[in-house]
Amino acid sequence: MQCQKCGSETMMPFRCPFCGGQFCSQHRLPENHNCIGISNARAQTQQRVITQQSDGSYNYSYVYSQNLYKRQQRIRWSKKEAKHLGIAIALVIGIGLSMGIYNFAPWTLRGWTWEAIGAFAVVMTVSFLVHEIAHKVMAQKSGMWAEFRLITWSAVLTLVSVFLPFKMIAPGAMMIGGNPPSAKNMIKIAIAGVITNMIFAVTFLGLAFGLPSNAYTGMLLFSAYINSFMAVFNLFPFGVLDGYKIYMLNKKVWVLAFTPAVSLIVVSGLSFFVYL
Repeated sequence: MQCQKCGSETMMPFRCPFCGGQFCSQHRLPENHNCIGISNARAQTQQRVITQQSDGSYNYSYVYSQNLYKRQQRIRWSKKEAKHLGIAIALVIGIGLSMGIYNFAPWTLRGWTWEAIGAFAVVMTVSFLVHEIAHKVMAQKSGMWAEFRLITWSAVLTLVSVFLPFKMIAPGAMMIGGNPPSAKNMIKIAIAGVITNMIFAVTFLGLAFGLPSNAYTGMLLFSAYINSFMAVFNLFPFGVLDGYKIYMLNKKVWVLAFTPAVSLIVVSGLSFFVYL
């Protein structure tokens, strides 16, 4: 479907509850598509983030106060967000520990001790957490509301994948709303998580190659590969992924981010499988 504001094709259009129009993620908010119902939107004392409903339609959810629109000097957290993050962290830890609990591929455990498996669980949790917090920090510094929320089916699939060969680390996402920032700040918000994964990948590769080979070498190489994969996956330019936003706003920036991410996944992947 085409966005009624810019005409771009979007696989997941947002329906504006004030004018009924269908828009892309960039123009989903009333303030960003010259909504004929903008006066009603601004009259509300509460603002909400648009999310997809079970019937395929889009509606507003995740209420947040309008006073959070102001540029913030400190990062804000809520009890609800802390609860959702706590559950997400538990799920990601389960994914990490499942490397030892579910022996689906013995080659991944070559030389791994239970200490290394525990370290891997911590690494995955920190990688996931820092990725989401990076989005939050950049969004709130741009004057937007940003809080982590579990996504029911994603959380269920993450839990199920603990016991399956296929692993999924996506129990939820950072929900962002408010008056749209500039294109430059929007890119910063979208790319922040990807950059953290690339930094982690480079760090783990450096440790794996710089330290004497030991029980943690395989874990470090695999951690670098997983972070590289997370960076590349999030940069795919489609759907609700960060890469789609970056690609639509500035294709040059997208190429500059995607190229090193692909290089990292090639280097880390080859290094891990050669080590095996």
